[in-house]
Amino acid sequence: MAYYFAKILETSFDDAILRVTAGLAGEGFGILSEIDVSATLKKKLDVDFHQYRILGACNPSFAYRALQAEPRIGTMLPCNVIVQELAKGSVEISAVDPLASMQAIENSELQPIAAEVQLKLKRVIEHL
Repeated sequence: MAYYFAKILETSFDDAILRVTAGLAGEGFGILSEIDVSATLKKKLDVDFHQYRILGACNPSFAYRALQAEPRIGTMLPCNVIVQELAKGSVEISAVDPLASMQAIENSELQPIAAEVQLKLKRVIEHL
């Protein structure tokens, strides 16, 4: 089983960020964290790296349900969505597959929650 799903867009990096953020909002996700990997690598290691941002997406109602079913599920939250520039004008959006990540946890109550979140994240990626 793949641990992510992805789509390549022919657009600018900034436009891709706007589109994925809007798509996530449309499915009830907010962005809890945003990590600019390229800026961090430049600052910490003085290396140049292509534009690469990790968005920590969270749908509060699903997070709450998951936390009720499994108190330590926070180690797997939020759902990471990656926006990375492949080449000028070509950007890949990747999202974690919650069903794949939940396989590591032996709690059958999480599977239906993860399946619903998977559908929402897939819809976001597909409709970009």
